[in-house]
Amino acid sequence: METIWILVNIAIMFLFIGILFFMQKKHLSFSKRVFAGLGLGILLGALLQIVYSTDSNIVSVTTDWYNILGRGYVRLLMMIVIPLILVSIIQSIINLEKSKDLGKMSAWIIGILVTTAMIAATVGVTSATIFDLSADQIDMGQAEEQRGLDLEERLGSIEGMSTPQKILEFIPSNPFLDMTGQRATSTIAVVIFSIIVGIAVLGVRRKQPEQAEKFVEIINALYAVVMRIVKIILRLTPYGILGLMANTVAQTDIAGIIELGKFVAASYVALISMFIIHLILLAIFGLNPLTYTRKVLPVLSFAFTSRSSAGTIPLTIQVQKENLGVHSGIANMSASFGATIGQNGCAGIYPAMLAVMIAPTQGIDPLSPSFLLQLVLIIGISSFGVAGVGGGATFAALIVLSSMNLPVALAGLLITVEPLIDMGRTALNVNDSILSGTLTSRIMKKLNIKNYNDKDSVNKDIAI
Repeated sequence: METIWILVNIAIMFLFIGILFFMQKKHLSFSKRVFAGLGLGILLGALLQIVYSTDSNIVSVTTDWYNILGRGYVRLLMMIVIPLILVSIIQSIINLEKSKDLGKMSAWIIGILVTTAMIAATVGVTSATIFDLSADQIDMGQAEEQRGLDLEERLGSIEGMSTPQKILEFIPSNPFLDMTGQRATSTIAVVIFSIIVGIAVLGVRRKQPEQAEKFVEIINALYAVVMRIVKIILRLTPYGILGLMANTVAQTDIAGIIELGKFVAASYVALISMFIIHLILLAIFGLNPLTYTRKVLPVLSFAFTSRSSAGTIPLTIQVQKENLGVHSGIANMSASFGATIGQNGCAGIYPAMLAVMIAPTQGIDPLSPSFLLQLVLIIGISSFGVAGVGGGATFAALIVLSSMNLPVALAGLLITVEPLIDMGRTALNVNDSILSGTLTSRIMKKLNIKNYNDKDSVNKDIAI
C-alpha cells in the first residue's frame, strides 16, 4: 500500500513539473516561473505534511525521489561553479583597461563584505536583546545534547588554528586539487589562482603579444562554452526550486518550530532588518532599491530554498551582469568572494545572537560595551577567516563563541529549527554578495546605470 501512495506522490510532482513546462512554453518570464515553482513546492510539501506525518516512511521515500529534482539541480550548479570562476575571472582580468583596477576591485568587494558583516552582528545583538533570548529558556533533549557534543568535537579540529593560519589556507598549493572542491578553501584558492593566471597573461601580452593573443582566444572560447552550460542549467531553476521547497516543507518539524518560535522570529526580524540596511546602502549611493529588489528576488528565492551560497554563484554572477549592469569582472569576484567571506547571515547575525544568548549563562552581561566591542571585532575578523575552515554558520559560531570563551555545546540547542533559519541566512548571504558587486561597480564608475534602471530587464529571463 505504501508503494502506491509513493507513486501517487511522484505522479503529483510530475503534474507540477508539467505546469512549469507549460509556463515555459508560453514564454512566461523567468521570475514568474521561479515564483510558481516556489508556490507549487510549498503546496506539495504542505500536502505531504497534512496527509502523512513528517517521520513516516512514505514521506522519507517520497522526498528521496524528489531530491533527484531538487538536490540534483544544486549538484548541476555546483558542477559548473569552479569552471565558471576559473575562466570568467581570467577573462575579466585580461580585458581590464588598467591592471591597477584589480586591486581596487578586490579591496572594495572584501571591504564591503566584512563591514556589512560587522553591521549584521550589531543587528543580531539588537534583535536577541529585544526578544530577550537566553539559552536557559530552551530545554536540551537527547538530539540537542548529541549536537552539542558534535560541535565540541569539531571545535577541537579548528581552535588550534590562528587567523593567519586560516588565511594561509586560502593560498593554493595544488590548484588541480582545489578545482575538485576538496578543501574548505577551494573556491577562494581557485579565485587566487585565476587572478595569478590573468596577471601573468597581462605580462606576456607586453613581451610576447602573439602568444598572449592565442591564449586569450582559447579563454574566450572556453568562456563562451561555460556560459552556455550555465544558461542551460539555469533554465532548470523553477524545477529545482519546486523539488527543494517540497522537501523542505514536507520535512519541517512544526512542533520544534513552535517550541523555538521566539528564536525563529528574532532571527527573521534580524535578517529582514539587515536586508533593509542593504537597500538603504543602495539608496545612499543613488541606486533605486525597489528596482534592485525586483531584479534579485528570483536569485534570492533559489538561495532561500537551496541553502547553498556556493550553488547560487552562477545565478549571482548572471543577475549582476545581465539585470543590474555590474561590470563583468566585479560580478565574478563579488560572487566568488561573497560565497565564503563576510556572510551577513551565517558569519554575522547568527554567531552574534548565540553569543548574546549564551553569555548570561556564564555570568557575563551581553550588553556591556567591552563584550559588544569584542564580539563585533571578532565577527569582523572571523567573517573573513571562517572561509579558512569552511562549514558556514556552524564553523562561524564555533570560532566566535570559542574566541569569546563561551561554551559551544549550547549552540546545539537550536538543531530543530536550524534548516528553517539557514534558508533566510543563505538568502541574506547571497544578497550581500550582489550588494558588494553592485556598490563596488558604482564606486568605480563601472556600473551601467541604464541597464540598472531598465525596468524591462526586471522580467528578463536570465536563463535564455
